[in-house]
Amino acid sequence: MRLWPKMLIHKIMLCLFVSGFLTVGFIYLLAFLMGPPKLAGDQSTIIYDNAGAVIGEERGTHTSTWLELDDISPIVIDATIAIEDQHFFEHSGFDYRRIVAAVLKNATSLSLKEGASTLSQQYARNLFLSPEKTWSRKFKEAFYTVRLEMFYSKEEILEGYLNTIYYGHGAYGIESASFYFFNKSVMDLTVAEASMLVGIPKGPTYYSPLNNEENATERQRLILRTLLEKEILSEAEHTAALEEKLVYSITPEDPGPAPYFRDHVLQEASILLDLDPSTVRVGGYHIHTTLNSDFQQQLEADIRNTIQDGSDIETSAVSMDPYSGAVVAMVGGRDYRKSTYNRAVHAKRMSGSTFKPFLYYAALHYGYTASTQLMSKPTAFAMEDGKVYQPSNFNGYYANEPITLAQALALSDNVYAVKTNMYLGPEKLIETAEQFGLKGNFPAVPALALGTASVSVEDMTVAYGMLANNGRSISVYTVEKISDRNGKTVYEKKQDKAVQVLDPKKAFILTHLMTGMFDVEMNDYTAVTGSSIANNLTRVYAGKSGTTSSDSWMIGYSPSIVTAIWTGYDDNRPMQIVAENSYAKEIWARFMEAAHEGQAQDVFAMPSGVVGLPIDPTSGKRATPDCTQSRIMYFEKGTEPRDYCTEHEYEESEDDRGLFEKWFDVFF
Repeated sequence: MRLWPKMLIHKIMLCLFVSGFLTVGFIYLLAFLMGPPKLAGDQSTIIYDNAGAVIGEERGTHTSTWLELDDISPIVIDATIAIEDQHFFEHSGFDYRRIVAAVLKNATSLSLKEGASTLSQQYARNLFLSPEKTWSRKFKEAFYTVRLEMFYSKEEILEGYLNTIYYGHGAYGIESASFYFFNKSVMDLTVAEASMLVGIPKGPTYYSPLNNEENATERQRLILRTLLEKEILSEAEHTAALEEKLVYSITPEDPGPAPYFRDHVLQEASILLDLDPSTVRVGGYHIHTTLNSDFQQQLEADIRNTIQDGSDIETSAVSMDPYSGAVVAMVGGRDYRKSTYNRAVHAKRMSGSTFKPFLYYAALHYGYTASTQLMSKPTAFAMEDGKVYQPSNFNGYYANEPITLAQALALSDNVYAVKTNMYLGPEKLIETAEQFGLKGNFPAVPALALGTASVSVEDMTVAYGMLANNGRSISVYTVEKISDRNGKTVYEKKQDKAVQVLDPKKAFILTHLMTGMFDVEMNDYTAVTGSSIANNLTRVYAGKSGTTSSDSWMIGYSPSIVTAIWTGYDDNRPMQIVAENSYAKEIWARFMEAAHEGQAQDVFAMPSGVVGLPIDPTSGKRATPDCTQSRIMYFEKGTEPRDYCTEHEYEESEDDRGLFEKWFDVFF
């Protein structure tokens, strides 16, 4: 093997050295030309409701209480430098000794666990960069570090770091963390409390005493030992800190109005502006939204007043204008301080019987009417794979005789639904669901009619909204207008032209069928599914409830508002407490009644080509004066029943005849 000449090796090394020197020189020159970066980010972004009232001020990763370095406890400063960056006042942004040590340690352990970031690097990373771990981000981090060190003193950098670093649980900055964990200012912290807080930023989840007290205590002891070794603490102070029992007085910052909605607004705004959400937060924007604050407060109050204290069941809700697609209220969970996960938008849950309206919309296309009858009794369906599928009704109740589509929807008969799905074919139901804007890997199985599809609350709100607006497309949104810090409008919502997606006649007929769940006159072998809240409703609504072992839904609408409520457990455990199955309906009823208070009665507009007739709900035929019950039902012209009900014709009883007639029968 031929060895490279020494001269060539020297030239290569010289080229690499010169290239490296020029690259570093270029970075410093560019940093100088760009000038000093901002230490506290840009302006706060303000979010407004639909009436122009402020509902939020977003500060990104910056504390709302910026402290000068002189106002921060010396023990916090000393402990931070001792554990995070011992050579902070000696290096120029990069601790090359730590970098070399970290490289050697990672090489021997065959890992990348050992880091060597200085406080300046951490500050640059948190102030300017997104959290992804890439080489480009590492380069940017180095560049911003150079700029910080070039234009600011060590004291200014340290002050900025302590005011912006993340301490977990939504607390940015040492003052916010101090109040969150101990409900006191940073200047009032004991040595033990300060050393506990200082240990958290290395891994806010891993080292938070609220998440893992063992890890947090171990790191606190390391910090206290380091302070002792550096003679910042005396033996007595060290011992006292170790022996002090910490008492946490958790005082999370009030998230403010509609926190889940505001998070969703920021996500939507970031897409509209093609910016990172963190950039939008500190961009000084003014974002005007669709939120009706009165509706939002009402929805949150109804949830609090309905769900029992102590229950850890979760809920989510969306209320929307079905014509514009504007979200007027949104709840993503019961307590934003415990969980920022927006279940209304991101969670996919089994829909249960709330999926049935899509099935019956398809059925109306294939010849069904409100009067179409199918047998309601225990039924076993033979599958193509040789297996047998036998759906069951709630509580095992069956009519054991034919029932109409109107009854099947009002009573939520499962056998009727599965028979219809088998008749149409499950693929037809999937196609129809897609017409309603629902997309997913839906199973083409008979049970899909009973809601085995997993969907989001927001998507179901939009789907039902299409029925409320007579079948037109909906683009759901939360942002009306965005202006920049100078007042210039950079985005304004233009109302999308609605496309007629559904047949308006069938949408209206289905809507009226869905009012039956609240009509106790439709009670039969079991009560209508909305009977528990029917007496609390003062106007006509259309809707459908749905229940699985771990999910409870109520979705319904008036001509002006559509609202979906979901309740269940995040871990999908079964709802075993009876009251839990009624929460969604109760919240929905309370909210819808309050949202319509003071408004004139409104009705669903009937399109041309539809006729309404009094129908006997049991026979599905035209009602007569002899029928004990009748209900106006709607049909496309030409499909209405021709026959009159004969099941309740008057039969003369023995007691109805006179004395003469009775004696006449005896003798003659």
